[in-house]
Amino acid sequence: MKIEVKNVSKKFKSNYVVENANCVFESGKIYGLYGRNGSGKSVFLKMLVSFYNPTSGEVLFDGVNYQNTSKYPKNVGVLIEHPSFFGDLSGFKNLKILARIQNIINDKDIELALKIVNLLDEKNKKYKEYSLGMRQKLGIAQAIMENPDVIILDEPFNGIERVSVEKITNYLKEERDKGKLIIVSSHIKDDLKKMCDEFLYFDAGKVSIRSDLDEI
Repeated sequence: MKIEVKNVSKKFKSNYVVENANCVFESGKIYGLYGRNGSGKSVFLKMLVSFYNPTSGEVLFDGVNYQNTSKYPKNVGVLIEHPSFFGDLSGFKNLKILARIQNIINDKDIELALKIVNLLDEKNKKYKEYSLGMRQKLGIAQAIMENPDVIILDEPFNGIERVSVEKITNYLKEERDKGKLIIVSSHIKDDLKKMCDEFLYFDAGKVSIRSDLDEI
């Protein structure tokens, strides 16, 4: 799998949130997107998966441009910002509803995803009773439960306790070693440095490729 970002810009009214970004993401690597909150990371990720169309430029998934189509890239698991779940349903039932869309996994697959994010013990608890960290875990679980080839996680560790962060980090590295393409954004350097092979630095709409975050 290869994702190519070619001269991509996105502006709202006259304000550029992302300006002339160029980069390539390839399978078998974890890419870290680093920058302060509001630096354009979430908008960039939304353009990668065709939630937003670029103002200019193009994003190619294995050579295919999904811009201005009704289709989305296949085999991609995504957590961007705050996903919506049904408050009166349990975490497990919420995931089961989502799983019916593609109908490619079973209850054991859902439970495995919950186990990976340390949420299995709370699978029958209603979503509205979940803490911020538990809601983040459920969002990660929905992104990974169908074993996608590409995993994209936007600030995934907000509110999550360190033990679970380490467990999820180890899982992502294992998936990377299996040949998956993983992109993780964060405003916390240490979280990215522990798992990422390459980095993109976001600053006031500008995107630069970095080999080391310590120089920032």
